[in-house]
Amino acid sequence: MAKKVVATLQTGEGRNFSKVIKLVRTGKNGAYVFEERMVPNDKVQDALK
Repeated sequence: MAKKVVATLQTGEGRNFSKVIKLVRTGKNGAYVFEERMVPNDKVQDALK
């Protein structure tokens, strides 16, 4: 059985981070792609700008 990432992020240092998913338009052909990053909780608003 596979381990779940959610369970490992809820203990210890993992609670200080959030997963940010942002929709970004590519310049090559104008398609949209999702950009995923793990950022500290206090930097979430900066990551979305």
